Amino acid sequence: MPRPGITLALALALAPLLVACPGDEPPPAEDTWQRVASGLPGALLSVWGTSASDVWAVGGDARDGSGPTVLRFDGMQWSRVSTGQAQGNLWWVFGFAGGPVYVGGEGGVILRYQDGAFTPMTTPGTATVFGIWGASPDDVWAVGGASESSGGFAWRLSGDAWVDEPSLPADVATSAAIWKIHGAAPDDAWLVGANGVALHWDGATLTQRDTGIGSSLFTVHAADGRVAAVGGSASGFIVELAGDQWNNVTPDPPPTGLAGVTLGDDGFGVAVGTFGAVYTRSMEGWAPAELGFTINQNFHGSWIDDAGGVWAVGGQTFSPPFTEGVLIHRGPSELPTEGL
Repeated sequence: MPRPGITLALALALAPLLVACPGDEPPPAEDTWQRVASGLPGALLSVWGTSASDVWAVGGDARDGSGPTVLRFDGMQWSRVSTGQAQGNLWWVFGFAGGPVYVGGEGGVILRYQDGAFTPMTTPGTATVFGIWGASPDDVWAVGGASESSGGFAWRLSGDAWVDEPSLPADVATSAAIWKIHGAAPDDAWLVGANGVALHWDGATLTQRDTGIGSSLFTVHAADGRVAAVGGSASGFIVELAGDQWNNVTPDPPPTGLAGVTLGDDGFGVAVGTFGAVYTRSMEGWAPAELGFTINQNFHGSWIDDAGGVWAVGGQTFSPPFTEGVLIHRGPSELPTEGL
């Protein structure tokens, strides 16, 4: 049997090695949800970025003469960005690393951000721009409409101006607004809208497809070889594309309504909607997220950054004025709130 003195000496000698053992390193911090901002003058209607250190959120008129709400996060701090517009609501933001960044909203407004400033662009109409997406800086779409039942539009960028896409079906142009667009490639994009409208772009023409959902599809997103769309006002739903078939994958019980969806890598996804609804997707399907706090406002948009951080924005979105802006984030550490 070892003598006590030798045993103690051996233990003391081994202690530094045991502390340094890789298996005893503290585990990485778990991702947690954070309420980054709430009660902002303008509701936030869209969030997007090029990376975790370049994030944009846009939304309602601040109603103080400064115009639409535009926030930017550089990974360290938030700043408000002036659009040069005295008033108005912005419904969507999308762009490219290094620019340009496009924002669209009421009155057919599309503003292009490049080299530190926004520039108004020429558009073919005055209906609201609800969605913007592009496969490249030279291949960009904008979609929208005047109301759910009065028809929609699909515009494409041509030089410094926007022009109508001629293959938009006539019945859609007269009877259903187009809420959003997103795609995986220049010849593979989806447009969704009122009355269950779903259009596929194959690089040459828009073709109507049946999703099996008769009510509005508010948002569509494509990533990692998958496509998902969400909608519903009183009862929300989620549909996913498998091959050429759309499948209803809404969890039970269904959410009260969903307005935004974003897909990430490895089967992950996030969907957001009315009364603070947040759902996340795993390989087992969609399920309610546990935020750890209560959000009474509606979420309208979501985004997943390159580091896996999850963003959701919203506010009072049912009718103008769009107020009470809220922003939440899920990640391994808390974000700063200064500048919001």
